[in-house]
Amino acid sequence: MKVWRVGGAVRDALLGRPDSDVDWVVTGATPDVMRAAGFLPVGRDFPVFLHPVTRQEYALARTERKTAPGYCGFVFHTDPGVTLEEDLQRRDLTINAMAQDEAGKVIDPYGGQHDLQARLLRHVSPAFAEDPVRILRVARFAARFIDFEVAPETQALMQGMVSSGEVDALVAERVWQELSRGLMEAQPSRMFDVLHHCGALARLLPEIDAQWSSAEPGAIRWRRAIDLAAQRALTLPERFAVLTHRLSACEPGAKTDAAPDALQMLCERWRVPADCREVAELLGREYEALRLVAVMDAEQRVQMLDRCDAWRRPERFELLLQACECIARAEGLSSGLRQSSSFARWRLARARAAAVDTGTVAARAASQGLRGPQIGSAIHDARVLAVAEDMNDEIND
Repeated sequence: MKVWRVGGAVRDALLGRPDSDVDWVVTGATPDVMRAAGFLPVGRDFPVFLHPVTRQEYALARTERKTAPGYCGFVFHTDPGVTLEEDLQRRDLTINAMAQDEAGKVIDPYGGQHDLQARLLRHVSPAFAEDPVRILRVARFAARFIDFEVAPETQALMQGMVSSGEVDALVAERVWQELSRGLMEAQPSRMFDVLHHCGALARLLPEIDAQWSSAEPGAIRWRRAIDLAAQRALTLPERFAVLTHRLSACEPGAKTDAAPDALQMLCERWRVPADCREVAELLGREYEALRLVAVMDAEQRVQMLDRCDAWRRPERFELLLQACECIARAEGLSSGLRQSSSFARWRLARARAAAVDTGTVAARAASQGLRGPQIGSAIHDARVLAVAEDMNDEIND
């Protein structure tokens, strides 16, 4: 029985990057041997065990055989005779197919160290083509390692996987998992570049692919905004909203109940979580109107805050404003700075209106014989008055 440190932890150590999650592979052992050593079995599809002290995962070395389309269509084989090299051969990229022994010696049978130096994302073997998730992983790594390029032979292999329909077998959970992780990387636009160039973006996100490679200035600013969202360390809901803000054809404030738009279809297809979807829908619906704050009176501003549910969900409203600022800045430095002051006005308006003591206003209205919607109108009017009083102190453009 021998234990090896494998995968991303070895890669990142060689790159001098912060430690990533550590994966371990065990050779020369059986499930019975692992259990006897105190390891706890947790794997359903293949033997994975938790260390009795550290609770890190240890997997028995394994090989795999393709039996059906998609990333689930595999049969795994483990026994004490499976070698470390055989286990590493089934991995996606050479830079992820390295191991270290207990003394720290690097085992690199497929040229991972060479590809690290050459800054290449290269597949280990033709078996790469059997798992369509690997296309998404390569794209995600391109967004993380921004000075790496996809090897030409790997690019050709991914294009073949798309042409053969292998990518069509991907399920929603895995697509969103990889896309969301890629959005949180250093330069997310590179993920979509890789997916576009191999044809996968047209299959998975046709709404985005239709505009992605355009040389039209708006599309260029869109791609810039996605990377700016990463530079500004925005959250996943904010980054997803920036990514999808060009998909909505809605007029400011318009309702979209009649028919699903491109954003809704994308979200339903890949089961996008509610927090991401809500911010994206708000941004698509209200971005243009939010930019017009300078020409709005107090009544119009409070109506907008009502529409964004800014009283009950101030945190979501702030996510919306952060995404708006990111898009505005991507449109050009001077314009972006002016637009940022516009979004700062929304923060001031919301803060002033939220400071209204609604309980006192409601009690006063009730004492005057008002009921139900009339009390709501009284609260609305008080908020409008508060915003109007504050408008003289606004930030100047």
